[in-house]
Order: sequence, then structure tokens, then C-alpha cells
Amino acid sequence: MSKPLNLHEDRLFPTDPVQRGVARRLYGEVANLPIISPHGHTDPEWFATDTPFSDATSLLLAPDHYLYRMLYSQGVPLEALGVGSRKGASPADPRAAWRLFAGHMRLFRGTPSAIWLNHVFAAVFGFDVALEAATADFYFDRIGELLATPAFRPRALFERFNIEVLATTESPSDELVHHQAIRDSGWRGRVVTAYRPDPVIDPEHEDFWVSLDRFGRLSGQDISFWNGYLEAHRVRRRAFMAAGATSTDHGHPSAATADLTPVEAEALYHRILDGVWSKEDAELFRAQMLTEMARMSLEDGLVMQLHPGSFRNHNANLYRSFGRDRGADIPQATDYVRALKPLLDRFGAEPGFSLILFTLDETAYSRELAPLAGHYPALKLGPAWWFNDSPEGIRRFREQTTETAGFYNTVGFNDDTRAFLSIPARHDVARRVDCGFLARLVAEHRLDEDEARELAVDLAYNLAKQAYKLAGPPP
Repeated sequence: MSKPLNLHEDRLFPTDPVQRGVARRLYGEVANLPIISPHGHTDPEWFATDTPFSDATSLLLAPDHYLYRMLYSQGVPLEALGVGSRKGASPADPRAAWRLFAGHMRLFRGTPSAIWLNHVFAAVFGFDVALEAATADFYFDRIGELLATPAFRPRALFERFNIEVLATTESPSDELVHHQAIRDSGWRGRVVTAYRPDPVIDPEHEDFWVSLDRFGRLSGQDISFWNGYLEAHRVRRRAFMAAGATSTDHGHPSAATADLTPVEAEALYHRILDGVWSKEDAELFRAQMLTEMARMSLEDGLVMQLHPGSFRNHNANLYRSFGRDRGADIPQATDYVRALKPLLDRFGAEPGFSLILFTLDETAYSRELAPLAGHYPALKLGPAWWFNDSPEGIRRFREQTTETAGFYNTVGFNDDTRAFLSIPARHDVARRVDCGFLARLVAEHRLDEDEARELAVDLAYNLAKQAYKLAGPPP
């Protein structure tokens, strides 16, 4: 007999009955608010073409490194899960991959992935039995049937999920044709881009030279010298803004920033171009470019995001076979106080500049990040991210940052996902956990309930919209 699938109405709320009652009331104020998704990695082509998704594996399993990294850790090869490699698309049969996934569902017990998946299965597809080996084919067939209907095409799901705005992330060497197609189509869904210049800023990025060549050609600038390279960034940033961008994003190994003189910066740039750079030069170049990006944000108003602290592609053998972003990125300790000082000395008090900081190093929350954001007008704290966007991670973030930075030096929640159907599930988790945290403050008489109601709405909706400058109607 199949195990039932139930989404308990009080999931993630406090167990204390008084706090649970407050949390229920607060959640009632935010449960149906529109979703602001200001940073993520969904594919804009989905919304440009509105082509139906093909099957459960290609939609839910193959793009989601949260899922297949867990399976890989238990000896399941990525080749069998529909994950593409450097050789091209996976040869795995989608149904066989789904059966393999379903047979390992026990691995996700207690994880945020289980919460997100069950929300998708129950709330989006209407399942009332759990996914397991015995129900794998039932799930695969039913999902396939639904995906073939108009109600499950990308734009229809976007509207059903009540997404007010969704930001994707593209490289400066991307021509943004899908964003142009979305605008030309007349569809009213608001899908914007974000400027992610890592491939043309990081000499250690495997696509650096190819991306740099395209970057120069797309910008129409002579990037063989420093000022031409900087102007190319300004040109491409303007193109991204025309495609709706309100932010930039930087996924550097560290939070290091630098403030070189123009002569020093140009000399460093030429060492990079000449291929005579060291690892220290690569780090210094990334550091200088964060300061240059901050300078440009002050000029054009784009909000700047910094996502440091991931040791990317840690599994060298997997990287050689499958490429980047295959679940082998590992958090590492990150310094912010000293690393950010050169940038903050220049722009930390500038009223027209905004930098949103993220971390994978939770030890930095109360020691560094909250005190920094609680002082510098330009700084805001991004939400618990990647490995930390779990119920416990969101609670730890609130517990360790609120005392020093408060709520209004944070920016609400963003889902940062490639898994489109998990967006409402992730926002629901954040709203429930935040309501539970606020309920505890109410029960401890640290907040009045009317203050908590206002805060719940701000955390779920207003802060992200304000921080990412997303006010106004769709373009």
C-alpha cells in the first residue's frame, strides 16, 4: 500500500502552542502575497518560447544539483540520472532515471529538498501518495500527462505561482535574445536579467578567453587596453538594463576587494592579457574588478550582489567529465571585514550605492556581516543562501543577524534556484520560518503582534522589491 503524501498546514511552525497560534495568524497575512524572485538561475528560453516541458526527469531531476549531489554521494552515477556531460546530453532513459531517483527517496528524509519536492508533488501536480519505488511509474506518467496540457506550460505556471517578477542571470557575452523575445511576445510576465560578469572578470574561469572575445565584439570596444575593457562593461551593463536588469551578481572565491591606481590596474590587466599572471594576480584582478563594478553601480544605479566563499568544482574528476555546476561546490571560510575595506572606504557611505552580501560561512553572520551591515549605509545582507536556505539555516540567519543588523538591513528572501517548480515551495518555507521566528518574539513580548504582522509582509515581499529596485509595472 502506498504511503500517503500530506502537507501539514502547520509544517515548520513552532511546537509551542502559543507561538504556533501567532505564527498561523502571521502566515495568514503573507501566504498568498506575490513572489518577488530577484535572483535565480532559471532559463529565460522557457518563457521566451513557452515550449512544454518534456518529462519529470528533465524538469525536476536533471537540472537540480541539490538532488543529484545527494544521490552521487551514495554511489549513484550522474550518467544514470539524466545529467548532461561535456560529451552532450545524457543517454539515460528518462523513465529509468526517474525510477532510480524514486528508489532513493529515503536519502532526502529531513532535508529541505524533501520539503520542496513534496510541496511540488502535492501543490503543483496534485499527488496524494508519496514518491517511492512503487509509485515511480505512476508519478512519471501523470507528470508527463500534465506537462502536455496548456496549464503546465512555463508561462501558465509562472502566472499560477503568482510570480510578480523573476530575475535570471546571464554573462556579459550573452546576447540576451531570449529576453528580447519575451519582450517582443507581448506576454505580461515580468522576467528580467542580471549582469553576472564572472566569465570575463576571472582569469581562472575555464571560459575566460572565449567569453572575453565575445565580450569585446558584443560591446564594440577595443578591450586590448584597460579603459576600453572598462567601457565594454559599461556598454554591456546598459544592454542588460534595457533587458530589465536592476542588479549585478558576482560569484567570486573570496570577498577580496582592492583599490589600485589606474596605472597599477592597467599593468595588472596587461599581465592578464599577456598570460603571465599568477594566482595572486588573478585574485587581485577579481578584487579590483569588484571595486570597479561598485564604481559603475554608483554611475548607473544597478544593485550589486556578492556571492563569495564557494570552492567551486572541488571534485576534479567530475569536473573533467561533467563540467561546472554539478553539485561539487563546497563552502569555505570567508573574511569580510578586511576583504571589503578597500571598497567600503571608497563607497560604503555613498547614498546611490547598494551592495547585498551573501555568505556560505555562517560563522561570519554575527562576527562580521551583521556588524558591517548594521553600520555601512551601502550594505544589506542577502538571505541564507545555497547550503543554508533550509529551515534551520533561515532560523540561524535571523537569530545571528537580527540583534545587530535588525530586519531592515536585510533584503527578504530570494530562491536562487534552477528548479523552476520549486520557487513557490522555497518562498513558502521562508515565509513559514520567518513567521515562526516573529511569533517567538511576540510570545517573549519583544514585539507587538501588529509590528510582527508588518514585518512578516516586509520580509516576504516589500524588502526584496525595495532592495532590488523592482517597483513599477512590467516593462
